[in-house]
Formats: sequence, structure tokens, C-alpha cells
Amino acid sequence: MEVIIKPGNNIMNKIRCKKGYTLIEMMIVIAIIGILATMSLPSMQRSLIRAKEATLRNTLFTLRNIIDQYYADNGNYPESLENLVEKKYMRTIPKDPFTGTFKEWILLPQPVDIEDEDEEDSEEEEEEAFQLYDVHSGSNLVGLNNIPYNEW
Repeated sequence: MEVIIKPGNNIMNKIRCKKGYTLIEMMIVIAIIGILATMSLPSMQRSLIRAKEATLRNTLFTLRNIIDQYYADNGNYPESLENLVEKKYMRTIPKDPFTGTFKEWILLPQPVDIEDEDEEDSEEEEEEAFQLYDVHSGSNLVGLNNIPYNEW
């Protein structure tokens, strides 16, 4: 005995009517996507911080290298980062990845050796122009290694 399905048959109507997903199926899929996104969010934020830290390390290394090159060429340290741009040691002052500006770098002067200095010499050096010796980030945030960025 053969079963012939005709277009007017109930079985055929049920097959034709099911063309989409039910509301429950859609809610389950959206809930699963939401859970996966929530689980991956901290990992994504941490990788963004790592990328900014890598950029900061590279920028600080480059700036310190440029300052050393300036000292090797001129016998003294530059007065500012703008001085390095004017003398064409770099094209522009780089942005701090955490502050987002190029004006918030912490500029440190050349360290003074206290043992070899007389009081008269120290007064003369205070009157001299500022000489840029080192650069740090201007950010008050703390890195993933628990060291503030302004101490790197």
C-alpha cells in the first residue's frame, strides 16, 4: 500500500507553514550570544590595555634614545621636546597613549651628583636652562604590573 500526499492533505500544510524560528528559539540564541560576549569582554579590555602599554614602552624607549642621540651630537641635553622637533631629531612629539595628548609628558632634568658639588656650583646650575634628561608618562593610572605609568 502506497501513501500519496496530495496538496490538500494536512501533513503538507504543516510542512509548508513552518518557515521561520519560534520566539523561544530566538531568545535562546540571543541569550547564548549575550553570555559569550559577557565572558569575552574582560579579556578584550585587558588586551586593549596591553596594547597601550606596549605603545607606551616603545614611545618611551624611542624618546630616551633620541635624547641620548641629541646629547651625543651636541654635548648637552635638550631643553624640551619641542627643541628635539626643531632640530629635526623627530617629526612631532608623540602622544601619550593613556592621556591622549602630547603635552602631558613628565620631563625630568639631568640628575645632579651631590657629593661632587659645591654650594656655589649648585647655585650656578639652578640658574642655567633646564636640560631634559628623561621622560615619563603623565598618566596617574597604574599598569597591569602594579607600577604607575608615570614611573616607567
